[in-house]
Amino acid sequence: MVETSGPTLVADRINFRTAGADDVPALHALVESAYRGDSAKSGWTHEADLLAGQRTDPAMLAELIGDATQTILLAEQDGRLRGCMQLTAKGDGLFYLGLLSVAPDVQAAGLGKRLLAAAEDQARRLGGRAIEMTVIRQRPELIAYYERRGYALTGERRPFPYGDERVGLPARNDLEFVVLAKRV
Repeated sequence: MVETSGPTLVADRINFRTAGADDVPALHALVESAYRGDSAKSGWTHEADLLAGQRTDPAMLAELIGDATQTILLAEQDGRLRGCMQLTAKGDGLFYLGLLSVAPDVQAAGLGKRLLAAAEDQARRLGGRAIEMTVIRQRPELIAYYERRGYALTGERRPFPYGDERVGLPARNDLEFVVLAKRV
C-alpha cells in the first residue's frame, strides 16, 4: 500500500527490527537529522529552533543499545533507516518512550504512528500497563500529536537538563518537559 498524501512510504515494505551495535552510525545520523539543524527544519516537527548542538551522540546510543532494560526499534524501507524509537522498562509495568525519530523527508507519512503502535504492542507483550514520555513544553504541535494518539498530559513537569551539552545547547532559558502517559 502506498500512502497518497504527503511523503511516500510503501507501508508493506517497512521492516521493523531491534537495533544492534552496528546500527549506531546510521541511528545517530537519523536522530540528528530529525531533531537538529537545517535538515530537521524540512520536517514538521523538530527542536532546531529551541536547541542547537547535538541531540545525542554515538556513545550514548551504544549505551542504550547495550542496556537490557532498553530497546531501540528501527524502521527500514529498502535497506534505508527511516525511523526509530526507544522503549525503556521502568519497572512495575511502566515503560518510557523516547527518541521517536522519523526521517524529515518522510514525516507526515504515517511512520510515527506505526512506531508508536509498535512500542505499545511491545510494552503489552512485556507485561506493560502504561507508557510515559516527556516532551519539551514549548512544542505544542508535538504535544497535540501525541494527544491525538491517546496520550494525556499528567500535569507533571520535569526540568530540562541545562548544562548537559550531550543533549543540546538551549536557545532559551525557560525549557522544561511535560509528561504524557497512556495505558496500554
